[in-house]
Amino acid sequence: MSKKLNVAVLGASGYTGSELVRMLLRHPAVEIVALSADSKAGKTMADVFPQFAPFALPRLVKIDEIDLGLVDVVFCALPHATTQVVLKGVIAAKPDLKVIDLSADFRLADPAAYETWYGHAHQALELQAEAVYGLTEIHRAAISRARLVANPGCFTTCSLLPVLPLLTAGAIDPDEIVVDAKTGMSGAGRAAKEAMLFSEVAEGLHAYGVANHRHTAELDQEYSLAAGRPVKPTFTPHLTPMIRGIYATIYVRTTPGHDAADLHTILAERYKAEPFVTVLPLGQVPQSRHVKGSNHVQIGVVPDRIPGRAIVISTLDNLVKGASGQAIQNMNVVCGLAEGTGIDQVALFP
Repeated sequence: MSKKLNVAVLGASGYTGSELVRMLLRHPAVEIVALSADSKAGKTMADVFPQFAPFALPRLVKIDEIDLGLVDVVFCALPHATTQVVLKGVIAAKPDLKVIDLSADFRLADPAAYETWYGHAHQALELQAEAVYGLTEIHRAAISRARLVANPGCFTTCSLLPVLPLLTAGAIDPDEIVVDAKTGMSGAGRAAKEAMLFSEVAEGLHAYGVANHRHTAELDQEYSLAAGRPVKPTFTPHLTPMIRGIYATIYVRTTPGHDAADLHTILAERYKAEPFVTVLPLGQVPQSRHVKGSNHVQIGVVPDRIPGRAIVISTLDNLVKGASGQAIQNMNVVCGLAEGTGIDQVALFP
């Protein structure tokens, strides 16, 4: 590409927004031309995140101050239900604008499911109808033709990649999937919350959103597509006292004729050419620290002591592959760039 893409980040003062800026600064095909914030409008990125002090970046402004007519790609890292309203007029005014939405606004294809899980009717049904679910390794072909990509949730990315190929192959029972997942605190965002104070979360672990976490709707949708019939997994998220990371321990029952070794073979074959998904040797357990700061996913398969069962474990960085890194991966696909451009960094360890 001879001309750089003019990129805007809406919601740049949050964790996912700042992570987008961090990675886009090193993307050779991108020029960051606009950054928005709400309460922090008028400030520089260095005022909000001092790590950006060495870099010349646009000042934070309100969304309506950005001329999106000059923008090729917009990343929306906005609060839930905001993107629907913002995009309705924007896409009509600039039909060739490419949008990568990091919120949950366009992830659910069924408007009725959206209303059930999010408590209000969808405000941009005409855009929802064309949105493509942005799990890159699974929906790459559709993403390449998309104008609007709905970036998946962090829990769901971590829980879908290790299970979808197994459902497609008919190797596991769709009615026997239990997802026990842990998240770091950055998944709750940067806004001040009493429940997120250090003294409230340190030295402890707790489940939340039990039986009703909204990411369950994404699991229902994508598992059902892969299985070719309705699937409703059990999903329980937990908050852990770490900053970054998703760690999903998934319990499955194999179908007749399959065992844990078969599951490992299916996953290894499916992802052998994928640059950001690594299937570890059978029996090896992934660790969240080994993907921190990277766009990589590590998956392990362990035989259960009970015949006919297996444990599949997956981990990723919630702010990178679970959000901003995958968003840039999707932008690369949409814009015809090499998929790993700007996001191929090795994990930070220790």
